[in-house]
Amino acid sequence: MDAILYLARTGCQWRYLPKDFPPFQTVYWYFTWWHDDGTVERVHDALRVKVRQADGRCAEPSADLVDSQSVRAADTALKSTSGFDAGKKTKGRKRFIVTDTLGLLLTVHVLAPDRREDLGRSGLCRPTRRVALRRPAPQAGRSSARSPDSTASRPSRSWAVERTFARITTRRRLACDYERNPAHCDTMIRWAMTDLILRLLRGRPTTRQGPRPLRKISDTFSDSCMDPAHGS
Repeated sequence: MDAILYLARTGCQWRYLPKDFPPFQTVYWYFTWWHDDGTVERVHDALRVKVRQADGRCAEPSADLVDSQSVRAADTALKSTSGFDAGKKTKGRKRFIVTDTLGLLLTVHVLAPDRREDLGRSGLCRPTRRVALRRPAPQAGRSSARSPDSTASRPSRSWAVERTFARITTRRRLACDYERNPAHCDTMIRWAMTDLILRLLRGRPTTRQGPRPLRKISDTFSDSCMDPAHGS
């Protein structure tokens, strides 16, 4: 499991896994085995329930957020499973995800971007859950004329699903679609979200590193010369 999380976080190739992990053939075998028998999805769903309960919410959400993202596909992706998105001017694949209002992943479906969007949304159908499509937020300075009880007057939560896409792309393996099988891309997204949920449960949310101050070479050289350990 640590080897798969390392690969999803760093984006290295299977053959370039460090020697600290088992052979890449063994790691890939477990990756495909857990994908086929649904272990990855069960583990991810169990951890998602823990996060929701820790936040004081029900185990199953009552509202969902749906969105899509077009990503560039590498040369390892099959041409039969990729295409060209004329709207985003991107050649690759399109990811459809469903999240709750916290931004936790519920369902994911990857397909070619030139396919109709209703086909991608049909792969996200969850019959026991009401799907709430994201609505544009009202412009600043304008008030809604509808009653306070109407759904349109409620604040928009579309930023939650957008934040999920941003968190997914922090994993270098998912910054570009490298998988030959689109179903394996679904599983890799679940592994990335599993890593994120584990960090949330440990109290270490995922953050991007900010710019670090640079030091002059002359300052570093002078400090080393004044160190008694480097004396003559």
